[in-house]
This record gives sequence, C-alpha cells and structure tokens, in this order.
Amino acid sequence: MYQNSSKKRVIIVSNRLPVNVSRIEGSIKIKQSVGGLTTGVGALFKSMKNSIWIGWPGISSEKAGAAEADIVSELAKSKYKPVFLKKISIDNFYYGFCNRTIWPLFHYFARYTEYSERQFESFRRVNELFAEAVFSIADKNDVIWIHDYHLMLLPSLIRKKWPEASIGFFLHIPFPAYEIFRLLPQRREILKGILGADLIGFHTYDYVNHFLDSVRRILGLENRLGQLLVENRLIKIDSYPMGIDYDLFNNTAKKPVVKKEAGKIKKRLEGCKIILSIDRLDYTKGIPERLRCYELFMERYPEYREKVILIMIVVPSRVQLKYYQLMKSDIEKYVGKINGKYGTLKWVPIHYLYRSIPFNMLVALYNIADVALVTPLRDGMNLVAKEYIASKTDDTGVLICSETAGVSKEAGESLIVNPNDINDVADAIKNAFVMSEKDKKNAIDVMKRRLKRFDIYRWGSEFMNDLSEIKRYQSHMRAKQMTDLVKTQLIKRYSSSDTALLLLDYDGTLVQLKEKPDQASPDDELMTLLKDLISLKGNTVVVVSGRDRNTLEKWFGALNIQMIAEHGAFIKNDGIWEKDPRLDNSWKKEVLPLLEQYVDRTTGSFIEEKEFSLAWHYRMTDVKLGNIRARELKGALFNLAGNLGISAISGNKVVEIKYNFVNKGNASFRFIEKKRWDFIMAAGDDVTDEDLFSVLPDDSCSIKIGYDATKAVYRIGSYEGFRDFLKEMVESRKLQM
Repeated sequence: MYQNSSKKRVIIVSNRLPVNVSRIEGSIKIKQSVGGLTTGVGALFKSMKNSIWIGWPGISSEKAGAAEADIVSELAKSKYKPVFLKKISIDNFYYGFCNRTIWPLFHYFARYTEYSERQFESFRRVNELFAEAVFSIADKNDVIWIHDYHLMLLPSLIRKKWPEASIGFFLHIPFPAYEIFRLLPQRREILKGILGADLIGFHTYDYVNHFLDSVRRILGLENRLGQLLVENRLIKIDSYPMGIDYDLFNNTAKKPVVKKEAGKIKKRLEGCKIILSIDRLDYTKGIPERLRCYELFMERYPEYREKVILIMIVVPSRVQLKYYQLMKSDIEKYVGKINGKYGTLKWVPIHYLYRSIPFNMLVALYNIADVALVTPLRDGMNLVAKEYIASKTDDTGVLICSETAGVSKEAGESLIVNPNDINDVADAIKNAFVMSEKDKKNAIDVMKRRLKRFDIYRWGSEFMNDLSEIKRYQSHMRAKQMTDLVKTQLIKRYSSSDTALLLLDYDGTLVQLKEKPDQASPDDELMTLLKDLISLKGNTVVVVSGRDRNTLEKWFGALNIQMIAEHGAFIKNDGIWEKDPRLDNSWKKEVLPLLEQYVDRTTGSFIEEKEFSLAWHYRMTDVKLGNIRARELKGALFNLAGNLGISAISGNKVVEIKYNFVNKGNASFRFIEKKRWDFIMAAGDDVTDEDLFSVLPDDSCSIKIGYDATKAVYRIGSYEGFRDFLKEMVESRKLQM
C-alpha cells in the first residue's frame, strides 16, 4: 500500500476531480469519471489517510447555479474540493488552449495545433483560480501534488506566495522534443511555471531528457544528474512510470461474477480468437491506423477469416470538438467497410462499441482476450496495456504494444511495433497467434511480476519520498546558506582582525562564467573592489585560478595582489612569479593529438593551452554530446595519465589535464603557513576549489559559490551575491580604521 515518509497532508490538484457532477431536473448526480489519471491517482488517493483533492467537478458554474453550495457540501464528504469554472473558461481553457494547443503539440501533431493568445490568457486565469483554491484550504506545510498539462503554470503561482512550500508536479502526457516544443509561443512561461515545483516527474527518461533539453536551450539552465538550480533552489527531474492497482484487476478477474461474464462472452464468440482494442476517442490513439492494420491482416492471412474477432471499444471523449465528431464518423465508416468486405452471415470481423463499459465487463474482456492491440501513435504511458496484463489469471495472451507509447519501455517482453507500419502490425498479429504457449506464458509472467512490484502505490510512494528527500536536501543547503546573521558575524570577525588572508577563485566566483575564457575579463566594478580590498591594512588578497599566468598578469599585474595560476603550477608571491621545479611540458606531445581529435568530433569545443596544463572546453557544445565526449576523453586519458604522472579533472564544462601534484590546495598552503592569520577566507565555485577548502584551518571561513556538493561551510548563490558580500566587508573594515 501507499506509504508517505513525510506523513504530511497531501493536497492533490488536477484539472478534473475523479467524479463528474451533473444536475438532472434539479437534483445533483455524482458518478465516477473515466480516464487514466482519475482511475490511477484515484486508487492512490483512497489509500491516503490525510489528503484532499482539488479539481473541476465537470459542471459549469452557470449550470451549478444556486446548487453550488450543495455540491461543495456533498463533495466534501469524499474530501473533494471543487473549482467551478464558467462556460467561457471551459471553452477557452479546456477545449481551447489545453486541447487545441498543448494536447496536439505535445503528442507531435503540430498540424492540428492552434495558437491563440486569448485562449492562453484563459489558461493563465484558470491556473490562478486553482491557486486560489489551494490557498483557501491548504497551508505552506502541506505537500501539494499537481497533475498534468492543464495546470503547468500552477507550481510557480504557489511558489510565489509560499517560497518554502513542498510542491510536486507530474506530467501524464509526453513532453515533446525541443524541436516540437519550441513551436509554442508561450514556451518560456510554461517552463517557468513547471519549474516552480521541487520535484518534476515524467513517465519515461525520454520525456525527462526532452524537458531538460528545452530548459537548457530556452532558459539557459544546465542540469547536473537531473537536478536544476532555479533561483537558488535545487529541484529534481526524474522518471516515475505510472503503475496500476494490480491487485484490483487481478483479484477482480478471479471473482465468480467476472468469470461468469467472461464465460458468456467466450460462448457467444465460440471458435474465434479475440483481439481487444480499447481507447478513448482521440487522434493520438491511432484507431483508424489500427483498422487499416487489421484489414491488411485479413487480406494477407485469409486462413484467419471467421476465426478471429476484433472487439473495438471506443470511449467517447471531447465530443464537443468538431474534429472528434468527424473522427468518430470516419472510424464507424471504416468498421462498416471491413465488416461489409469480409463478414459473413455467421461471422462479423469487428464488434464495435462506442461507449464506456462496466468495470467487471472490462476485466472479463481483458481476461479472455487472446491479443491486446495497444498501438497509439503517441501516448504518455497507456495503462490499458498494464490492465490487460494484470487481468490475465491463466498467464496466456499476447500484448502488441506501440513503441511510441511510454508503456513500451516497461513491456519489452511484448511484441513491440511501429504503429505507422501497417505491415509490421499485421505481421505482429499473425505472430501473436503462432507463438508457442510456453513463450506466451513466460512473457506474461515476467510482465505481471514487474507490474505487481511497481504498482500505483509504489509509484506514489516513490514520488512522495523523493519529494521529501529533495526538500530535506534543500533544507541542508539552506543550513549552509550564508544568512544575514552569519554575514554580520563573519564581517564582525573580519573587521576586528589585524591580519586577513583572502583566497579568491576567479571564474564563477569573482566574475560570471563565460562560454569562452577570454570573454571573462574583469570589469570596472571588480577592479575597484579588488583595489579597495588590497588597500585595507592587514589584508593579503590571493587570486587562486586555473587561468594561465600571462592572462592573470595582464589583468592584475598592476595591483599589489598575490596570484596562483594554472591551479598551482605558478605562484606570484611578493611580486615574483615562481614555478614548481618538477614541472615540464614533455607530456603535452602525447596528449594534444588526442584533444585535437575530440575537438574535431565535438562541434563547439576547443583547447586552451597553458604553460603546464591543457584544458578541453565544451561550454558551447550540445550538453548531451559534451557530457558524453567528456566521459570518453577521461577514459581515453586514463592510461596515459598513469604513465605520465598527470590527471584529468572535470570542471564546469571543461576537462583539465595537469600534473597530479599541482592543485589549488597545495599552492594556497604556501600562503596559509606564512604566518598566524587572524582571519582566513576562501571562496570558489568549482570542483578544483575543493582542494583549497580541504587545507584550510578549522576556524577559517570557506564559501561555495553555487549549490553543488562541497566541503565549504557556507554558500552564496551567485558571483553577484559574493561581490556584494565583499563590498560589505570593505565598508565595515573602513569604518574600523
């Protein structure tokens, strides 16, 4: 069953409640809604002891009328909180932006996508209404779990009012590749809206990667192992393939009433193999394409005529949209064509039902179907495939699954097909009938055990536990965050000291990281700040950098400043540059050709050659390609490094090759041991700065710029924030003089 390690109240928010409300002759009618989200999350919701579900009840505020208060009261008995929408909002928000823009675009049907600023404004207003509903019943200590594409602006709306709130977001449809998503005019608003969450979940890693790619290309935010730093808040993006209530389907299939129903169906269709197709009416489901595949199967394999029946159930959906009405008409014409072409007086190739069917009958059909044909053109997950597997009590049956459905990533034992390839699907149907019973049982058994392990409750528990974990990590990060109180205390220590050593990294610490190193020269503000620090009595300022000594000398040579270049290969102490006598360049001739190969293979990368080190930069390279090539390069350097006494160190979009004994810690220790300092401070943003932090005395002030894991005691979110801190230090010290 569901287990939430946080034990907090959970507020589930989705466009629709799991029930549908209507008024018939003045009386209120409430019935269960249909759909993967309401069915799956509904089962999870019932197992939560302390939760509330916010959503639209399926009735407009105009139709609810004076009965609105009664509806609220009735729904409250089931812990539902309705959000009433006016008909114009329903038309522009749900039938408009959601289903004319987001739905087709995210499912790769760009040709069906409409772009309307008016409908997007309605989308924004409805998200604001949902935010008001959340604020009316929740508080900032609750866990807020937002579902699906209708509410993609909601996470940031809640975040603005409750910065520390625990917010999860799960997208139940595909997130498209960047080349598709970029077509959306409101792409930035949508991404920023979703990024208000602490944990963002998708069904598959494909969707995770698509989302991260769009975030990088559109917002310029890089991820590290699926984590993003957004406004000094670390968030996690991961895949959580949605499960089903396995026991519900499996146990229902064993009930006498369901067995009886299954027996009746089998008797009526005696002598025929059953292919089952169940979908909502939607162009993404590939229903006309599936009919073409079945028609080809009939044509190509005539020996199966009068021996196979396709039961096609189409559940009404979005019937108000004209395109869906036309699609329904086309499907019914196609069914009639196939039945007329191949049917006989005793046999009809397709049994077509346009309606929802009772749960017991659904499970009975799953249980007896020899083949389940699940071939959507694009689907976020598709729970029909999982429900079919769970309902197979005798471990027989074959699942034919579309490779463009999220479920295919978990159903590798099924027959995976390209839904656009009618030959592929037609042959798969034939293969399903000739497959040995042993192979059928083995495939079903493996998939059943997997489904049972990762059911809807495990899905919910893992998501909620990960949300709790990321909140704990955020809290840990905040604990290291340099608060105003800590700043005041540190500045007081500094300003009262007689001798102070300031060890300052350059790129990412004193200046913003740039795509090309030569673009990050010091600006006037920084030069003024450094001059002020140097001028204060008792201060020793050391710039500790991976930059070459010639660049540092050009920038800071006129200042009375100490410098460490190339991570410690050179040290400028009291105006004189010193080199470690063990250094030479003999290893470069073996390493440079390898780096050049990687430049040739990796568009946007380049080599920075320093006197005693080399750096392969890939900041201007596609992030995925750059990370892959960086790993490959480090692997290729492994044997060379051991023989030559060098090491390859990963930095921020750079791989640096230098001697093993050269690092910022060893070089900085030269300054640390010169005297007994009253105050020592070191600041850096990169992995290479951890060597510096590790050699500091216990009473030192170490500051990490950014939010990666660190040995530093404190954090400041950005180089701008660190500059401001240095300015405060300067002003405080001046007042003491």
